[in-house]
Amino acid sequence: MQAYSAASVTRFKEDAGRFAESVKNLKQEVSAIKTGDLSSVKRARAALVTCRNKYKRIEYFMEYYFEYPVNLYNRAPVYEVEEPYMEYQAPIGLQVVEDLLMDDTEVYANLKELADQCEVISTTASDIPATLYDLKTTDAELLEANRLEMVRIMTLGITGYDAPLLKTGIAESATAFRAMQTNLVPVLESHAGTESDSVKKYLSTGIRLLEAAPSFDGFDRLAFITGAMLPLQYHYGRFLADNKLAVKTRSALNYDAPHLFAANAFDMRDFAAQDTTAQPVLLAALGAELFAETRLSGNGRRSCATCHQSGRYFTDGLEKSRDIDETGHVTRNAPTLLYTAYQHMQFHDGRAGSLEEQIGAVLQNPREMNANLQQVVSLLAADAHYQEAFGKAFNNSGKDSTVTLRKLAAALAAYEQTLAPFSSPFDAYLAGDRNAMNTSQIAGFNLFMGKAQCGTCHFAPVFNGLLPPYYQRTELEVLGVPQQGNVKHPRMDSDSGRYNFFAISFNNGAFKTSTVRNSAVTAPYMHNGAFKTLKQVIDFYNKGGGAGLKLEVENQTLSDKPIGLTRKETDQLVSFLEALTDKLSSPATHP
Repeated sequence: MQAYSAASVTRFKEDAGRFAESVKNLKQEVSAIKTGDLSSVKRARAALVTCRNKYKRIEYFMEYYFEYPVNLYNRAPVYEVEEPYMEYQAPIGLQVVEDLLMDDTEVYANLKELADQCEVISTTASDIPATLYDLKTTDAELLEANRLEMVRIMTLGITGYDAPLLKTGIAESATAFRAMQTNLVPVLESHAGTESDSVKKYLSTGIRLLEAAPSFDGFDRLAFITGAMLPLQYHYGRFLADNKLAVKTRSALNYDAPHLFAANAFDMRDFAAQDTTAQPVLLAALGAELFAETRLSGNGRRSCATCHQSGRYFTDGLEKSRDIDETGHVTRNAPTLLYTAYQHMQFHDGRAGSLEEQIGAVLQNPREMNANLQQVVSLLAADAHYQEAFGKAFNNSGKDSTVTLRKLAAALAAYEQTLAPFSSPFDAYLAGDRNAMNTSQIAGFNLFMGKAQCGTCHFAPVFNGLLPPYYQRTELEVLGVPQQGNVKHPRMDSDSGRYNFFAISFNNGAFKTSTVRNSAVTAPYMHNGAFKTLKQVIDFYNKGGGAGLKLEVENQTLSDKPIGLTRKETDQLVSFLEALTDKLSSPATHP
């Protein structure tokens, strides 16, 4: 074990012991709650706050090395389905304790479940030292763990992702930041230089900004990100590279990027298999041609571009796209293809695990493209232009081997992977142009990442369900979206979502969290196109989703509690979403 690693493990053991003691205290305070005695409830809540803060000191280590028992401490208070084994995990952990303890009307009825939760957490926390048995750590790994903690703070901590009711996310982030500073200063001082000095400077800046926050809702998240996090990431990355301490173990992040909001922040190899026989630029260009190719459809009149029009930011503007015969509609709304490559599930229900799999499914769907795949391949193989294009893209030639279904799907996928411009006013602002967003848009971002809780499901920087900091999983949510978007007289939507693919009750009504980038120009919204405007969408969330509208949505993952946004705050949120509209290379038009 190396010197820095050894010191980190020793510090972790000490902090883990303090966390275990805080859990014991939480357990005692919960057991001391008396029905009708609000002061005893407040003491238990205070103990939970302390407990969560103690955990934040060891979060970077626990999250990096141990999937279990971390899921007992920071798992969301909803059922999680483990696929493909069709098993599920019941809600458990500190977030469940928060959910039960913060319910003023039900807290006394929850005492038995609260006690059971605390018992499990306490037992597991006491066993943390045992998890270190035979654990091998290295300096580079611990430094990566801190690198990922920076992303976790920036995308989850300050949004209140794991403490939405307590609203202690800013204070907890300050605790995690101080722990990170304690962890890093020794190695920074042992490799003294310009970059180490800059890292120390921005660590201090981050702590200062977090600790000066007036409140959770009042924290200026954009100033924190631009003034501390982005320069910290930049200099820390350079420090690791200069000292040959950089290692990448599991994250989809590209560590050569300057920071999380850079256009090259992700490594596409973590999202798609790379065909080593292909020429990437030529392959994407071929895919762009095929995207508009009507011979991919059964009737020779429809192409991918029919429902994903570049002039409409790769949507069609309809609630549900027309079917191939133009006599009816398909099941769901056509989502934008912009940033579609940055996720690990395709389709609204996530039933396709790759772009290539999705492409094959769409081509064969009788209501979409209704293609005979062998006939499509034969038609393209007989075309001299495509013979040449496929040959160049895949570094081969020959009429009989040039075109295959695999190559067709690979080309279309390669084109879709280029549809991630990161060219919005928000991106320009993060790149240094402080005039790119106005004050309303800045306020909207702070609401999005704070009070409005949008950022707890639409994760930065793609603002979809790609879960930080590893970005190896795409989340689905149950929102209870009604039919027709009628929130005054709502009716349950009949679409069961992922349940149709994995028939477990907790999947009923579950849909992938889509990106809100370009949402201002891609109406209508939701899987069923129910909402026509962004204000309607925000109003739906503001009311607590379907359950907040009194629909029977037993497994809703969105809180049913009203958010309390004002009309002005709604306008500011819309302004921010407008700032996420990309400037496409060919200007989009909207007939």
